[in-house]
Amino acid sequence: MKRRKVLEKKKSMEELMKEASAVKDQISLFPRFRCFDRNGLSVYLESGVGEKLSSCMKRYIQTLLKINMAGPYGAEWKIEEKVKRREMVAAEARYIFARDASIAKVNETSSTGGKEENCTLWMGDGDPVVGFVQYRFVLEENVPVIYVYELQLEPHVQGKGLGIFLMQLIELIACQYHMSAVMLTVQKQNLHAMKFYISKLRYAISTTSPSKVGAEKNYEILCKAFDREAKAKLEVYVPTRVLLASQFL
Repeated sequence: MKRRKVLEKKKSMEELMKEASAVKDQISLFPRFRCFDRNGLSVYLESGVGEKLSSCMKRYIQTLLKINMAGPYGAEWKIEEKVKRREMVAAEARYIFARDASIAKVNETSSTGGKEENCTLWMGDGDPVVGFVQYRFVLEENVPVIYVYELQLEPHVQGKGLGIFLMQLIELIACQYHMSAVMLTVQKQNLHAMKFYISKLRYAISTTSPSKVGAEKNYEILCKAFDREAKAKLEVYVPTRVLLASQFL
């Protein structure tokens, strides 16, 4: 009976994940999050799927990743860059792209009084992309979660609230599809990101993170759980005997 119950629960979670992944435009469920217009920044959001990215979008993602992440990864970047390229186009990868609604800001030059650092990296058609989130619906410790693989913003749009806005949307999507938590990985050297997630967004170092299991790694796994079971497995250390006992309550 116990084995049957475990198998039924696993099947139910797999169906839950499949249902969530089948929706190609999760933003449509939250129309108020379609646009962000604050602090001098005006962008709108659109969804994407890893296996359907255009060549231009792939180049953009690779370029922004290198600009933002080569420093924190240091000598490991050459290897990690190859890993990220594979992750980028995976069938299960889901995206939210932020496009600048102010076309006049694109490629400003000193002749118009603009600064080069305010120029977008986007080289494709349409309004310029200025950042993105890549995420997946996965199981962690047999708990259904949204795992954020990347949250990357161009330097000139950072510090204006867009990152918080995007993570709030991810959390809403997680709750909409009955995901029990949002998880992500952060390089220890990326002090700005660590402060952003832990201090501003109230994420905690997960029980699955290397530092919590006695492993020496250059990264931490962070988590924000939404229910008791997820908190016990992913956020708060609970002795095994207590966790096992709770399954029979």
